Amino acid sequence: MKLKPILQIFGGLAIILTLIPLIAIDYWWIRIFDFPHIQLTILTFTALVTYFMRFEIKRAGDYLFVIGLLSCFIFQLTKIYPYTPFADYEVLEAKNNNPEKTISLYTANVYQKNKEKEKLIQDIKKHNADILLFVETNTGWKENIDANISKDYKYKVAVPLNNTYGMLLYSKFKLIEPQVKYLVDKDIPSIHTQVLLPSEDTIQLYTIHPTPPMPQHNPKSSDRDAEMMKIANLSRQSKHPVLVIGDFNDVAWSATTSLFYNVAELLDIRKGRGFYNTFDAKSFIMRWPLDHIFISSEFRSLEVSLGSDINSDHFPTYTKLSYEPENALEQQPKKPTENQLQRAKEQANGVQKVELDM
Repeated sequence: MKLKPILQIFGGLAIILTLIPLIAIDYWWIRIFDFPHIQLTILTFTALVTYFMRFEIKRAGDYLFVIGLLSCFIFQLTKIYPYTPFADYEVLEAKNNNPEKTISLYTANVYQKNKEKEKLIQDIKKHNADILLFVETNTGWKENIDANISKDYKYKVAVPLNNTYGMLLYSKFKLIEPQVKYLVDKDIPSIHTQVLLPSEDTIQLYTIHPTPPMPQHNPKSSDRDAEMMKIANLSRQSKHPVLVIGDFNDVAWSATTSLFYNVAELLDIRKGRGFYNTFDAKSFIMRWPLDHIFISSEFRSLEVSLGSDINSDHFPTYTKLSYEPENALEQQPKKPTENQLQRAKEQANGVQKVELDM
């Protein structure tokens, strides 16, 4: 087979994989292509460069093919550029470092079948965060963590489950009226609580781990999207500054997550700092960010990092924030449009329309 047809097939594949996620259908085999935008950007760029090896100046078809590849590359790059260090920070660096107005958060999807529990304990002690969130936790994980973490974590909300959606929340700070809610599915919890900082300021914390679209159990993303939009509406209506953390089972740049934090009127701490790819920790190539922290404008960044390898398929995340409401006007999120609010309402109610998601 000649080289040019091979290059055309390669380039055509890059174009098709770019276009598939634009179809706003909630089946898993469509939504899965939201994830590898980093890899697709590299693939499209490679296809574009290599095609010039057989580019014919007098052939109009070659110009059209290159324009198609270039358009896909620009689209892919636009998706991921905000998460590179070349972009501006969305969450600005802290101006203050008042210990009474800082809060650090450590989150980890522990992988329920993980037998090397001591690795997690070591990483917890290394970071010594104020708030700890663990998902995919059953009773065995709860007992192990309870026995090994510091007595400083006086406050706890425990929902151990054997269905990989167990959730454990530990806090050094007082939790006010913590509640476990099942927003979409009776077997998938989220934790809603206010947190009292040492400065006596109150903040609102939501922890989530919605179900991903999977062919075996849940072939559509409707449940995931609905839970995210319900949290978005709660966040927008909150009287207190908001933090939303957890394993979203969705990438930062997807249409769903973008809609979530626009409607929630929150900020993405990753923007301008890096991808912080948390999954798949077992793969060097196929990695993307699934574990997130979204914050309201009252918070500023002191530190963002990934945790160590804990033998899970996810890396933990560590974030330290400064509570600076006096500086909130300097980093205000955009207000959601009426169209975004309507889309979020439809998704919260489990309604998905078939359309191009541009």
